[in-house]
Amino acid sequence: MSTSNAAALARSQEPSVTSAPPDPLLDEVLERACARIAPTWPLDRFIAVNPFWGLIDSRLPEVAARLQSLSGAQLLMPRSWYRQAYREGRLRDEHLQAALDTSDSTASLTHLRALLEQDEPAPTTRARVVDVVDAGRDLVHEASWRGFVTHSVSQFCASYFDDGQAQLGPPRDRGLYASWRQHAMTDRSPALLMRATSYRTQASALPATARELARIAFVDLEVPPREQENYLWSLLLEQNGWASWCAYRRWTARLQGSDDDTLRDLAAIRLAWEWMLYRGGGDAVARGWKTAMASWTQVDAAAAASRSSDWLLQAAMEIAWREPVLRALPAGLRTPRRTAPSVQAVFCIDVRSEVFRRALEAIAPSAHTLGFAGFFGVPMDYQPLGAAAARPQLPGLLAPRLRASDTGLGQDAEARRARHFDLAAAWSAFKTDALSTFTFVEALGLTYAGKLVRDSLGLGGARSLDSVGLSREMDVRRKPRVSGAVDGGPLELEARCELAAGMLRGMSLTRDFARFVLLVGHGSATRNNPHAAGLDCGACCGQTGEVNARAAAALLNEPEVRKGLAERGIHASERTWFVAALHNTTTDEVELFDVDEAPPSHRVDLDALRAWLAEAGARARTERARLLGLEGAGPSKLHQALRARTTDWAQVRAEWGLANNAAFIVAPREHCRHLDLQGRSFLHEYRHQEDEGFAVLELIMTAPMVVTHWINFQYYASTVDNARYGSGDKVLHNVVGGHLGVFEGNGGDLRIGLPMQSVHDGERWVHTPLRLSVFIEAPRAAIAAVLDKHAHVQALVTHGWLSLFQLDEEECAIYALRGGRWHRQTPSSAPAPTQSA
Repeated sequence: MSTSNAAALARSQEPSVTSAPPDPLLDEVLERACARIAPTWPLDRFIAVNPFWGLIDSRLPEVAARLQSLSGAQLLMPRSWYRQAYREGRLRDEHLQAALDTSDSTASLTHLRALLEQDEPAPTTRARVVDVVDAGRDLVHEASWRGFVTHSVSQFCASYFDDGQAQLGPPRDRGLYASWRQHAMTDRSPALLMRATSYRTQASALPATARELARIAFVDLEVPPREQENYLWSLLLEQNGWASWCAYRRWTARLQGSDDDTLRDLAAIRLAWEWMLYRGGGDAVARGWKTAMASWTQVDAAAAASRSSDWLLQAAMEIAWREPVLRALPAGLRTPRRTAPSVQAVFCIDVRSEVFRRALEAIAPSAHTLGFAGFFGVPMDYQPLGAAAARPQLPGLLAPRLRASDTGLGQDAEARRARHFDLAAAWSAFKTDALSTFTFVEALGLTYAGKLVRDSLGLGGARSLDSVGLSREMDVRRKPRVSGAVDGGPLELEARCELAAGMLRGMSLTRDFARFVLLVGHGSATRNNPHAAGLDCGACCGQTGEVNARAAAALLNEPEVRKGLAERGIHASERTWFVAALHNTTTDEVELFDVDEAPPSHRVDLDALRAWLAEAGARARTERARLLGLEGAGPSKLHQALRARTTDWAQVRAEWGLANNAAFIVAPREHCRHLDLQGRSFLHEYRHQEDEGFAVLELIMTAPMVVTHWINFQYYASTVDNARYGSGDKVLHNVVGGHLGVFEGNGGDLRIGLPMQSVHDGERWVHTPLRLSVFIEAPRAAIAAVLDKHAHVQALVTHGWLSLFQLDEEECAIYALRGGRWHRQTPSSAPAPTQSA
């Protein structure tokens, strides 16, 4: 590039739009690059996602090397982290040796020990045009083009995708690329901030379509066909937050049978910037760009070699955690089933439920707890009373088939709620109007004084959004129920019976019903937290499980449905009553719903049930107190402290969510009830003897197992590289577009993933990044058959994204699937995580 680097674009020539011949492979290149980007859900529907989901067709170490080469991303912790674990004795030589023995590496124990004493090499990354231009700039005194382009594109995307936060926005009728191109023609910021005086001239000459832009740019930049996908992918990784948002739009559109092109458009926008910088950079940039492209192969090789042995350190850490579990699990595999439980409580598989379940079982040994996905098998969305739209209440992998709505209130309540929404919308519009913003604070600011005082002191609490606009009496009478199909059609009795039977079979709950069967959803309670939905139920698309639990319990209590269940071989006694409940994971309180509908004969027993749940909550709070810095507080003070956290708008760590998750156990509860899993394991009830054709096993391995993997890798990625796959510091967050995501500060890319405060306590990592260990009690042949049938599930195992183990109750042994073969496990004498009570 010439000496006038700051005016790179000013020296550009008018771009040609006819110089490149048609490329029949271009669409395939665009599609493959876009397919590498995983979706991210909006804040109000936040669910955990493996940000590398589009890459599971490759081995994890290979993916790590490619991402480092393309973007500088890190998929491993720094060596200092493994070194500290080794020095503290949490990682030992036998773990390192076991990692070597189970790999195809030629490294030695001596090599791994030496590796622990060295810091990892600095990452090597492919240069893009923007990097070549910046290499000729004085970045001490001048802004970088790389930062400017990312900020500029991000600000435009925030405006384009805004969902009601802003009063004005760019046109959206012709798509993202066309709207950006129109904006670029009048954008003066490159000229003012970067002295690119002919930027608008260049923008005016850009091709009209994203595809045409890509076609011409690839030719002018002379990107080899074999590198076009990687190059385009690297540009998307530079804007990974917004790319992930566009991938979400495409994901949801395809679930509904349509499509969305915004991800392709975003790739074209980033490519347009590269092209304009290249054409404006003169001979120096052209030479630098050719040199950069020639170095890509060398950069890739260096990235692949730099941390290849470090994956053995990661495997050794996983072995170290898993070893005591492998020792202890077999002891419970022959524990008989409880045939007369006093109560059956079905909790979400969430790791936080494991702590509460253990506490409840210790208090009430006759109780039997089960694990099941927190949407309770009801594939529905929910339209609250008076709301204009429905929200999903099911895993992100699925599309809703049913609609739930509020009943029991009548048309007057619906009209009242609709008026509330209309007034709230009008008030919001008034506050943000261009004219009222100048006088609003002066005229009405003092009226907010009371609210500010209440919020600052944590007084009054917060009501559920589903209750806002209703009186307390109306809220008590509000009963969410499945009202029909999502398309408005009725849900006939036969369909209701099939739905109920599927739910119970999925829970492995088809006989020996207790007097009470609790369906316990879960939700959190926090204030001033944009990521609050991330603490709610992921199986309910970032909502609480209340609606699903209440709708499911009501369905299972219908007399006609009970008859239909009996016809299907599921005999729930007339004395059995299903009760919906909600576990507040922040305070470990459990609320029961619709108990007014319970038979009079059961209402006395509800008092005993409430007492058990209250005592279990106290035990669970005591166990969680240490990680929250509340260890030593008495039961009453601890309870008060946790309640105070729910209303403290300055609290950045109201609870730890699913931090430290490490395992997923699919087995009868009695077979792992003897273990203290420390809130680190997802638990799913499953009895393979009752699973005809292993249909339930297939469902578990293709849905809950994938969901738990997503959660596991969301936490993993947010820990190993929070700068790229986490959302940074909560204190600096600004919500974008009403609910789309957050900026850290006032700019940069859209931040995805978990905040630092979700995985780190300010002094140390609370989450230990380990790949998920999945334990399934089912015949090995049945597990293998599911893997053979579903390529994406098999890829998770064979490419090292998780570890899969089979629990063999006949042999009281555990087998690991490795290299396409089952290997019986023989762990050493590490202490087992058995319960003390």
